[in-house]
Amino acid sequence: SCKEHEKGSLLKFLDGLSQDGGLTSSWKDGTDCCKWEGIVCSLDGTITGILLASKSLEGPISGSLGNLTELRHLNLSHNSLSGGLPMELVSSRSIAILDISFNQLNGELHSLPSSNPAQPLQVLNISSNLFTGSFPSTIWKAMENLIALNASNNSFTGAMPTGFCKSSPSFTVLELYFNKLSGSIPLELGDCTMLTVLRAGYNLSGTLPDELFNAISLEHLAFPNNDLHGALDGACIINLRNLQTLDLGGNNFRGKIPDSIGQLKRLEMFHLDYNNMSGELPSALSNCTNLITVDLKENNFNGELGKFTGEIPQEVGQLKALLSLNLSFNHLTGQIPQSICNLANLQVLDFSNNNLTGTIPAVLSNLHFLSRFNVSNNDLEGPIPSGSQFNTFPTSSFDGNNKLCGPMIIQKCGSAEAPPASILSAKKN
Repeated sequence: SCKEHEKGSLLKFLDGLSQDGGLTSSWKDGTDCCKWEGIVCSLDGTITGILLASKSLEGPISGSLGNLTELRHLNLSHNSLSGGLPMELVSSRSIAILDISFNQLNGELHSLPSSNPAQPLQVLNISSNLFTGSFPSTIWKAMENLIALNASNNSFTGAMPTGFCKSSPSFTVLELYFNKLSGSIPLELGDCTMLTVLRAGYNLSGTLPDELFNAISLEHLAFPNNDLHGALDGACIINLRNLQTLDLGGNNFRGKIPDSIGQLKRLEMFHLDYNNMSGELPSALSNCTNLITVDLKENNFNGELGKFTGEIPQEVGQLKALLSLNLSFNHLTGQIPQSICNLANLQVLDFSNNNLTGTIPAVLSNLHFLSRFNVSNNDLEGPIPSGSQFNTFPTSSFDGNNKLCGPMIIQKCGSAEAPPASILSAKKN
Protein backbone atom coordinates (compact mmCIF):
# COMPACT_ATOMS: atom_id res chain seq x y z
CA SER A 1 0.00 0.00 0.00
CA CYS A 2 1.04 3.59 -0.52
CA LYS A 3 3.29 5.57 1.79
CA GLU A 4 1.60 7.97 4.23
CA HIS A 5 3.81 10.97 3.42
CA GLU A 6 3.11 10.52 -0.30
CA LYS A 7 -0.62 10.31 0.38
CA GLY A 8 -0.24 13.61 2.25
CA SER A 9 1.30 15.25 -0.83
CA LEU A 10 -1.62 14.09 -2.98
CA LEU A 11 -4.20 15.35 -0.47
CA LYS A 12 -2.45 18.72 -0.36
CA PHE A 13 -2.79 18.92 -4.17
CA LEU A 14 -6.47 17.95 -3.89
CA ASP A 15 -7.12 20.55 -1.17
CA GLY A 16 -5.75 23.30 -3.40
CA LEU A 17 -8.19 22.58 -6.24
CA SER A 18 -11.38 24.64 -6.52
CA GLN A 19 -12.95 21.94 -8.73
CA ASP A 20 -11.73 18.38 -8.25
CA GLY A 21 -13.73 16.72 -11.05
CA GLY A 22 -15.12 14.12 -8.64
CA LEU A 23 -11.70 12.93 -7.42
CA THR A 24 -12.87 13.07 -3.79
CA SER A 25 -15.02 10.00 -4.39
CA SER A 26 -11.90 7.83 -4.70
CA TRP A 27 -9.22 10.02 -3.03
CA LYS A 28 -10.19 9.21 0.60
CA ASP A 29 -7.71 9.52 3.46
CA GLY A 30 -8.39 6.13 5.00
CA THR A 31 -7.79 4.17 1.77
CA ASP A 32 -4.75 2.95 -0.18
CA CYS A 33 -3.75 5.84 -2.44
CA CYS A 34 -2.28 3.39 -4.98
CA LYS A 35 -5.91 2.50 -5.76
CA TRP A 36 -7.00 6.12 -6.19
CA GLU A 37 -8.19 7.32 -9.58
CA GLY A 38 -5.29 8.36 -11.82
CA ILE A 39 -2.52 7.11 -9.50
CA VAL A 40 0.12 4.59 -10.62
CA CYS A 41 2.40 2.91 -8.06
CA SER A 42 5.38 0.58 -8.22
CA LEU A 43 5.23 -2.85 -6.58
CA ASP A 44 6.49 -1.44 -3.28
CA GLY A 45 3.73 1.18 -3.14
CA THR A 46 5.75 4.20 -4.31
CA ILE A 47 3.87 6.64 -6.57
CA THR A 48 5.37 6.67 -10.09
CA GLY A 49 2.57 8.23 -12.13
CA ILE A 50 -0.25 10.77 -11.80
CA LEU A 51 -2.47 10.60 -14.89
CA LEU A 52 -5.34 13.06 -14.57
CA ALA A 53 -5.89 14.40 -18.09
CA SER A 54 -9.37 15.72 -18.97
CA LYS A 55 -10.80 15.53 -15.43
CA SER A 56 -12.32 19.05 -15.27
CA LEU A 57 -9.82 20.09 -12.58
CA GLU A 58 -9.66 23.78 -11.64
CA GLY A 59 -7.33 25.73 -9.38
CA PRO A 60 -3.56 25.83 -8.85
CA ILE A 61 -1.07 22.95 -9.02
CA SER A 62 0.41 22.37 -5.58
CA GLY A 63 4.19 22.24 -5.34
CA SER A 64 3.67 19.32 -2.95
CA LEU A 65 3.69 16.98 -5.97
CA GLY A 66 7.41 17.73 -6.18
CA ASN A 67 7.85 15.79 -2.91
CA LEU A 68 7.02 12.50 -4.68
CA THR A 69 10.59 11.32 -5.15
CA GLU A 70 9.81 8.48 -7.59
CA LEU A 71 7.18 10.30 -9.69
CA ARG A 72 8.15 9.73 -13.33
CA HIS A 73 5.05 10.68 -15.30
CA LEU A 74 2.78 13.64 -14.47
CA ASN A 75 -0.09 14.32 -16.88
CA LEU A 76 -2.51 17.10 -15.91
CA SER A 77 -3.34 18.13 -19.50
CA HIS A 78 -6.74 19.27 -20.79
CA ASN A 79 -8.04 20.71 -17.52
CA SER A 80 -8.67 24.29 -16.34
CA LEU A 81 -5.73 24.60 -13.95
CA SER A 82 -4.44 28.11 -13.26
CA GLY A 83 -1.55 29.87 -11.55
CA GLY A 84 2.10 29.24 -12.25
CA LEU A 85 4.16 26.13 -12.94
CA PRO A 86 5.62 25.18 -9.55
CA MET A 87 9.41 25.26 -9.46
CA GLU A 88 9.34 21.95 -7.55
CA LEU A 89 8.05 20.19 -10.68
CA VAL A 90 10.49 21.74 -13.14
CA SER A 91 13.45 20.96 -10.87
CA SER A 92 12.18 17.51 -9.84
CA ARG A 93 14.86 14.80 -9.52
CA SER A 94 12.45 12.14 -10.81
CA ILE A 95 9.90 13.46 -13.34
CA ALA A 96 10.71 12.35 -16.90
CA ILE A 97 7.41 13.26 -18.59
CA LEU A 98 5.62 16.47 -17.58
CA ASP A 99 2.47 17.29 -19.55
CA ILE A 100 0.41 20.27 -18.39
CA SER A 101 -0.80 21.29 -21.86
CA PHE A 102 -4.25 22.77 -22.50
CA ASN A 103 -4.79 24.54 -19.18
CA GLN A 104 -4.87 28.20 -18.10
CA LEU A 105 -1.48 28.28 -16.41
CA ASN A 106 0.32 31.60 -16.57
CA GLY A 107 3.32 33.59 -15.45
CA GLU A 108 6.95 33.14 -16.43
CA LEU A 109 9.17 30.08 -16.34
CA HIS A 110 11.67 30.34 -13.49
CA SER A 111 15.39 29.98 -13.99
CA LEU A 112 16.96 26.96 -12.36
CA PRO A 113 19.88 27.58 -10.01
CA SER A 114 23.09 26.98 -11.96
CA SER A 115 24.23 24.49 -9.33
CA ASN A 116 21.22 22.29 -10.12
CA PRO A 117 22.15 18.67 -10.88
CA ALA A 118 21.14 17.11 -14.19
CA GLN A 119 17.39 16.75 -14.64
CA PRO A 120 15.79 13.46 -15.69
CA LEU A 121 13.12 15.43 -17.62
CA GLN A 122 12.72 14.06 -21.16
CA VAL A 123 9.37 15.43 -22.33
CA LEU A 124 8.03 18.88 -21.36
CA ASN A 125 4.66 19.81 -22.83
CA ILE A 126 3.42 23.23 -21.69
CA SER A 127 1.52 24.05 -24.90
CA SER A 128 -1.82 25.87 -25.01
CA ASN A 129 -1.52 27.84 -21.78
CA LEU A 130 -1.04 31.53 -20.96
CA PHE A 131 2.70 31.57 -20.18
CA THR A 132 4.58 34.82 -20.81
CA GLY A 133 8.14 36.10 -20.69
CA SER A 134 11.18 34.60 -22.33
CA PHE A 135 12.82 31.20 -22.04
CA PRO A 136 15.54 31.40 -19.38
CA SER A 137 18.61 29.73 -20.88
CA THR A 138 19.58 28.26 -17.50
CA ILE A 139 16.62 25.89 -17.78
CA TRP A 140 18.31 23.97 -20.58
CA LYS A 141 21.75 23.67 -19.04
CA ALA A 142 20.45 21.21 -16.44
CA MET A 143 18.13 19.35 -18.83
CA GLU A 144 20.63 17.10 -20.51
CA ASN A 145 18.04 14.34 -21.03
CA LEU A 146 15.45 16.56 -22.73
CA ILE A 147 14.05 14.96 -25.89
CA ALA A 148 10.92 17.01 -26.63
CA LEU A 149 9.69 20.50 -25.78
CA ASN A 150 6.27 21.73 -26.85
CA ALA A 151 5.63 25.32 -25.79
CA SER A 152 3.34 26.27 -28.67
CA ASN A 153 0.23 28.41 -28.26
CA ASN A 154 1.39 30.62 -25.38
CA SER A 155 2.56 34.23 -25.20
CA PHE A 156 6.32 33.75 -24.90
CA THR A 157 8.37 36.74 -26.07
CA GLY A 158 12.00 37.39 -26.87
CA ALA A 159 14.28 35.26 -29.01
CA MET A 160 13.88 31.58 -29.83
CA PRO A 161 15.54 29.58 -27.05
CA THR A 162 18.94 28.16 -27.94
CA GLY A 163 21.53 25.95 -26.40
CA PHE A 164 19.50 22.84 -25.70
CA CYS A 165 21.23 20.74 -28.33
CA LYS A 166 24.57 21.38 -26.67
CA SER A 167 23.18 20.37 -23.29
CA SER A 168 20.70 17.73 -24.58
CA PRO A 169 22.34 15.76 -27.40
CA SER A 170 19.22 13.59 -27.93
CA PHE A 171 16.91 16.59 -28.42
CA THR A 172 14.29 15.60 -31.04
CA VAL A 173 11.17 17.82 -30.98
CA LEU A 174 10.88 21.62 -30.68
CA GLU A 175 7.39 23.11 -31.08
CA LEU A 176 7.08 26.88 -30.61
CA TYR A 177 4.10 27.68 -32.87
CA PHE A 178 1.71 30.52 -31.97
CA ASN A 179 3.87 32.60 -29.66
CA LYS A 180 5.22 36.15 -29.77
CA LEU A 181 8.86 35.20 -30.26
CA SER A 182 10.90 37.57 -32.40
CA GLY A 183 14.35 37.83 -33.90
CA SER A 184 16.07 35.39 -36.21
CA ILE A 185 16.32 31.61 -36.37
CA PRO A 186 19.26 30.59 -34.17
CA LEU A 187 22.27 29.15 -35.99
CA GLU A 188 22.75 26.70 -33.11
CA LEU A 189 19.79 24.66 -34.34
CA GLY A 190 22.27 23.20 -36.81
CA ASP A 191 23.89 21.42 -33.83
CA CYS A 192 20.68 19.45 -33.33
CA THR A 193 21.62 16.38 -35.31
CA MET A 194 18.77 14.34 -33.78
CA LEU A 195 16.07 17.01 -34.26
CA THR A 196 13.12 15.60 -36.23
CA VAL A 197 10.41 18.24 -35.58
CA LEU A 198 10.96 22.01 -35.69
CA ARG A 199 7.96 24.32 -35.77
CA ALA A 200 8.03 27.98 -34.83
CA GLY A 201 5.96 30.90 -35.83
CA TYR A 202 4.46 34.15 -35.88
CA ASN A 203 7.06 36.90 -35.50
CA LEU A 204 10.44 35.64 -36.66
CA SER A 205 12.52 37.54 -39.20
CA GLY A 206 15.69 37.14 -41.21
CA THR A 207 16.61 34.26 -43.49
CA LEU A 208 16.84 30.49 -43.16
CA PRO A 209 20.45 30.11 -41.94
CA ASP A 210 22.62 27.62 -43.86
CA GLU A 211 23.51 26.01 -40.52
CA LEU A 212 19.89 24.94 -40.08
CA PHE A 213 20.34 22.44 -42.91
CA ASN A 214 22.96 20.58 -40.84
CA ALA A 215 20.05 19.23 -38.77
CA ILE A 216 19.84 16.32 -41.19
CA SER A 217 17.35 14.24 -39.16
CA LEU A 218 14.57 16.84 -39.68
CA GLU A 219 11.27 15.32 -40.80
CA HIS A 220 8.94 18.25 -40.11
CA LEU A 221 10.15 21.81 -40.73
CA ALA A 222 7.54 24.54 -40.35
CA PHE A 223 8.03 28.30 -40.05
CA PRO A 224 4.62 29.54 -41.26
CA ASN A 225 3.38 33.12 -40.97
CA ASN A 226 6.61 34.85 -40.09
CA ASP A 227 8.60 37.61 -41.75
CA LEU A 228 11.32 35.37 -43.18
CA HIS A 229 12.85 36.28 -46.53
CA GLY A 230 15.52 35.30 -49.02
CA ALA A 231 15.72 32.52 -51.60
CA LEU A 232 15.51 28.78 -51.02
CA ASP A 233 18.98 27.32 -51.43
CA GLY A 234 18.73 24.13 -53.47
CA ALA A 235 22.14 22.90 -52.34
CA CYS A 236 21.10 23.22 -48.69
CA ILE A 237 17.63 21.74 -49.05
CA ILE A 238 18.90 18.38 -50.32
CA ASN A 239 20.65 17.81 -46.97
CA LEU A 240 17.20 17.31 -45.45
CA ARG A 241 16.39 14.07 -47.25
CA ASN A 242 14.11 12.87 -44.44
CA LEU A 243 11.69 15.81 -44.75
CA GLN A 244 8.02 14.87 -44.75
CA THR A 245 6.65 18.37 -44.05
CA LEU A 246 8.01 21.63 -45.43
CA ASP A 247 5.76 24.54 -44.49
CA LEU A 248 7.10 28.03 -45.22
CA GLY A 249 3.73 29.60 -46.05
CA GLY A 250 3.00 33.22 -45.19
CA ASN A 251 6.53 34.64 -45.45
CA ASN A 252 8.46 36.77 -47.94
CA PHE A 253 10.53 34.11 -49.69
CA ARG A 254 11.39 34.93 -53.30
CA GLY A 255 13.04 33.32 -56.30
CA LYS A 256 12.37 29.91 -57.79
CA ILE A 257 11.56 26.59 -56.20
CA PRO A 258 14.88 24.75 -56.63
CA ASP A 259 14.91 21.61 -58.82
CA SER A 260 16.55 19.75 -55.95
CA ILE A 261 13.14 19.68 -54.23
CA GLY A 262 12.57 16.57 -56.34
CA GLN A 263 15.18 14.73 -54.27
CA LEU A 264 13.05 14.98 -51.12
CA LYS A 265 11.45 11.63 -51.84
CA ARG A 266 9.66 11.37 -48.47
CA LEU A 267 7.93 14.77 -48.75
CA GLU A 268 4.21 14.56 -47.99
CA MET A 269 3.25 18.18 -47.31
CA PHE A 270 4.70 21.13 -49.24
CA HIS A 271 3.34 24.60 -48.41
CA LEU A 272 4.77 27.79 -49.90
CA ASP A 273 1.52 29.74 -50.10
CA TYR A 274 1.49 33.52 -49.61
CA ASN A 275 5.10 34.25 -50.55
CA ASN A 276 6.79 36.13 -53.39
CA MET A 277 8.07 33.11 -55.29
CA SER A 278 8.33 33.43 -59.05
CA GLY A 279 9.43 31.53 -62.14
CA GLU A 280 8.18 28.15 -63.22
CA LEU A 281 7.23 25.25 -61.03
CA PRO A 282 9.90 22.55 -61.35
CA SER A 283 8.70 19.37 -63.03
CA ALA A 284 11.13 17.65 -60.61
CA LEU A 285 8.37 18.06 -58.02
CA SER A 286 6.70 15.08 -59.71
CA ASN A 287 9.50 12.90 -58.26
CA CYS A 288 8.06 13.54 -54.79
CA THR A 289 5.56 10.72 -55.20
CA ASN A 290 4.54 10.69 -51.51
CA LEU A 291 3.10 14.21 -51.66
CA ILE A 292 -0.32 14.48 -50.03
CA THR A 293 -0.85 18.28 -50.01
CA VAL A 294 0.71 20.93 -52.23
CA ASP A 295 -0.26 24.53 -51.48
CA LEU A 296 1.39 27.20 -53.62
CA LYS A 297 -1.46 29.71 -53.76
CA GLU A 298 -0.90 33.50 -53.86
CA ASN A 299 2.55 33.61 -55.42
CA ASN A 300 3.91 35.06 -58.63
CA PHE A 301 4.51 31.81 -60.49
CA ASN A 302 4.34 32.18 -64.24
CA GLY A 303 4.75 29.88 -67.18
CA GLU A 304 3.70 26.29 -66.75
CA LEU A 305 4.50 23.67 -64.18
CA GLY A 306 8.11 23.37 -65.23
CA LYS A 307 7.72 23.03 -69.02
CA PHE A 308 8.03 25.54 -71.84
CA THR A 309 5.39 23.93 -74.02
CA GLY A 310 2.55 26.01 -72.63
CA GLU A 311 0.88 23.18 -70.74
CA ILE A 312 0.96 21.92 -67.17
CA PRO A 313 3.09 18.78 -67.58
CA GLN A 314 1.39 15.41 -67.54
CA GLU A 315 3.92 14.40 -64.81
CA VAL A 316 1.68 15.96 -62.19
CA GLY A 317 -0.41 12.81 -62.59
CA GLN A 318 2.41 10.80 -60.99
CA LEU A 319 1.69 12.24 -57.53
CA LYS A 320 -0.66 9.35 -56.76
CA ALA A 321 -0.90 10.05 -53.00
CA LEU A 322 -2.04 13.65 -53.48
CA LEU A 323 -5.15 14.68 -51.51
CA SER A 324 -4.93 18.44 -52.07
CA LEU A 325 -3.46 20.55 -54.89
CA ASN A 326 -3.82 24.33 -54.61
CA LEU A 327 -2.13 26.49 -57.25
CA SER A 328 -4.62 29.37 -57.11
CA PHE A 329 -3.74 33.06 -57.53
CA ASN A 330 -0.69 32.58 -59.74
CA HIS A 331 0.01 33.27 -63.42
CA LEU A 332 -0.16 29.73 -64.78
CA THR A 333 -1.02 29.28 -68.45
CA GLY A 334 -1.76 26.35 -70.75
CA GLN A 335 -4.31 23.60 -70.24
CA ILE A 336 -5.44 21.42 -67.37
CA PRO A 337 -3.75 18.08 -68.11
CA GLN A 338 -5.82 14.92 -68.54
CA SER A 339 -3.30 13.10 -66.30
CA ILE A 340 -4.86 14.72 -63.22
CA CYS A 341 -7.49 11.98 -63.48
CA ASN A 342 -4.75 9.59 -62.20
CA LEU A 343 -4.86 11.35 -58.80
CA ALA A 344 -7.54 8.96 -57.60
CA ASN A 345 -7.45 10.15 -53.96
CA LEU A 346 -7.66 13.87 -54.73
CA GLN A 347 -10.12 15.74 -52.49
CA VAL A 348 -9.20 19.38 -53.19
CA LEU A 349 -8.23 20.84 -56.57
CA ASP A 350 -7.92 24.63 -56.80
CA PHE A 351 -6.58 26.23 -60.00
CA SER A 352 -8.62 29.43 -59.59
CA ASN A 353 -7.32 32.88 -60.56
CA ASN A 354 -4.77 31.86 -63.20
CA ASN A 355 -4.62 32.18 -66.99
CA LEU A 356 -5.49 28.60 -67.91
CA THR A 357 -7.16 27.92 -71.27
CA GLY A 358 -8.86 25.00 -73.04
CA THR A 359 -11.53 22.71 -71.65
CA ILE A 360 -12.07 21.07 -68.27
CA PRO A 361 -11.10 17.43 -68.99
CA ALA A 362 -14.22 15.24 -68.86
CA VAL A 363 -12.17 12.49 -67.19
CA LEU A 364 -12.01 14.61 -64.01
CA SER A 365 -15.53 13.37 -63.26
CA ASN A 366 -13.83 10.06 -62.35
CA LEU A 367 -12.26 11.69 -59.26
CA HIS A 368 -14.84 10.28 -56.87
CA PHE A 369 -13.33 11.77 -53.68
CA LEU A 370 -13.14 15.32 -55.04
CA SER A 371 -15.11 17.50 -52.63
CA ARG A 372 -13.65 20.95 -53.44
CA PHE A 373 -13.04 22.02 -57.04
CA ASN A 374 -12.36 25.59 -58.12
CA VAL A 375 -11.29 26.82 -61.57
CA SER A 376 -12.92 30.25 -61.33
CA ASN A 377 -11.31 33.27 -63.02
CA ASN A 378 -9.41 31.58 -65.83
CA ASP A 379 -10.09 31.49 -69.57
CA LEU A 380 -11.56 27.99 -69.84
CA GLU A 381 -14.16 27.02 -72.44
CA GLY A 382 -16.57 24.28 -73.47
CA PRO A 383 -18.87 22.08 -71.41
CA ILE A 384 -18.42 21.52 -67.70
CA PRO A 385 -18.16 17.74 -67.08
CA SER A 386 -21.41 16.31 -65.77
CA GLY A 387 -22.23 13.48 -63.42
CA SER A 388 -20.54 12.28 -60.25
CA GLN A 389 -19.01 15.00 -58.05
CA PHE A 390 -19.45 17.70 -60.68
CA ASN A 391 -23.17 17.87 -59.91
CA THR A 392 -22.34 18.94 -56.33
CA PHE A 393 -19.90 21.84 -56.89
CA PRO A 394 -21.26 25.39 -56.42
CA THR A 395 -21.54 27.57 -59.51
CA SER A 396 -18.90 29.87 -57.97
CA SER A 397 -16.35 27.15 -58.79
CA PHE A 398 -16.70 28.10 -62.46
CA ASP A 399 -17.25 31.89 -62.28
CA GLY A 400 -15.17 34.18 -64.47
CA ASN A 401 -14.85 31.77 -67.41
CA ASN A 402 -17.20 33.29 -69.98
CA LYS A 403 -16.80 30.48 -72.50
CA LEU A 404 -17.80 27.64 -70.16
CA CYS A 405 -21.29 26.16 -70.46
CA GLY A 406 -23.31 23.59 -68.57
CA PRO A 407 -26.60 22.85 -66.83
CA MET A 408 -25.39 24.23 -63.48
CA ILE A 409 -24.47 27.71 -64.79
CA ILE A 410 -26.41 30.40 -66.63
CA GLN A 411 -24.76 29.61 -69.98
CA LYS A 412 -26.29 26.37 -71.27
CA CYS A 413 -24.49 24.33 -73.94
CA GLY A 414 -26.04 24.55 -77.41
CA SER A 415 -25.41 21.73 -79.89
CA ALA A 416 -23.44 24.00 -82.23
CA GLU A 417 -20.83 25.54 -79.96
CA ALA A 418 -20.34 22.70 -77.52
CA PRO A 419 -20.49 19.05 -78.52
CA PRO A 420 -20.91 16.60 -75.60
CA ALA A 421 -17.81 15.97 -73.54
CA SER A 422 -17.57 12.36 -74.74
CA ILE A 423 -17.09 13.50 -78.37
CA LEU A 424 -14.48 16.07 -77.31
CA SER A 425 -12.41 13.51 -75.48
CA ALA A 426 -12.78 11.02 -78.35
CA LYS A 427 -11.41 13.58 -80.82
CA LYS A 428 -8.37 14.21 -78.63
CA ASN A 429 -7.49 10.53 -78.29
